Amino acid sequence: MVKVYIDGESKAERKARKALEKSQKTIKTNDEPLPNVARTIPHNDPVKNYVVCLKHGTKYSSKYVNNLYSMVKRHCTLDFDFVCFTEDTSGLNPEIIYKPLPQNLGMSGWWYKPMFFNPDLGLKGTILFFDLDVVIFRNIDNLFTYEQGTFCICKDFNRSVRRDWNRMNSSVFRLQTGQHSNVYTDFIKDPKTAMRRMHGDQDWIFANIKSGFKFWPDEWIQSYKWEMRGRPKMVRNPKTGKRNWQEPGEPNLLPNTNVAVFHGDPNPEDCIDFWVAKNWK
Repeated sequence: MVKVYIDGESKAERKARKALEKSQKTIKTNDEPLPNVARTIPHNDPVKNYVVCLKHGTKYSSKYVNNLYSMVKRHCTLDFDFVCFTEDTSGLNPEIIYKPLPQNLGMSGWWYKPMFFNPDLGLKGTILFFDLDVVIFRNIDNLFTYEQGTFCICKDFNRSVRRDWNRMNSSVFRLQTGQHSNVYTDFIKDPKTAMRRMHGDQDWIFANIKSGFKFWPDEWIQSYKWEMRGRPKMVRNPKTGKRNWQEPGEPNLLPNTNVAVFHGDPNPEDCIDFWVAKNWK
């Protein structure tokens, strides 16, 4: 085996690089090696801005990742790297950087989110996370520049019916590498117990961050269903079991809203509103 040495690389950095290369060779999907369709992260990244997302399992296709990347490119003027954490890179835009998900921890779906608080995540800088079921339709530079250095997260969308509501929604959050690392370190000690005790990742985050954070201004990031569309009447498709609006309509766009969050049905791909089809691409 040929050993590769990089000028200026320490022994620890070389060891970390080799471990990452090994993990990327061994992760499989459906018992086949992952195709090399996306870039891996250079071993010696400078401090920078990252936009990250999570794709696990089959709930969301690669189209959701690619559309999120396209929306960020259109609506962010700052320099950033776009990174998808996934076990399946098939169909991803080759411009997207990917990172493999940790294996054999018994996690799935949103329960991978504590991973972004890992100080050894492999990204050094500002990390802006988006769920895949969002529509970005205006400039999002403010999500990098607002309260710089402070952990920021959405106030849960039940705020639309309770003004005093102070729970967290993890559809969009921002942190510095290693910030509030207890969210990860305490979780990883006993993931099964944490997942049994809490309904979801955002409840775990809320339980472990009591200070040193800011909520995004409510107007910036809104629930499409509850706030932008005002809880329209819904019907269920008897064939698919999915719910959608009874009639298509237009969202109420506040002056400073730039991200629409789709929690529950419908997902952006299924929504019958023309506005969604126009912006989710």
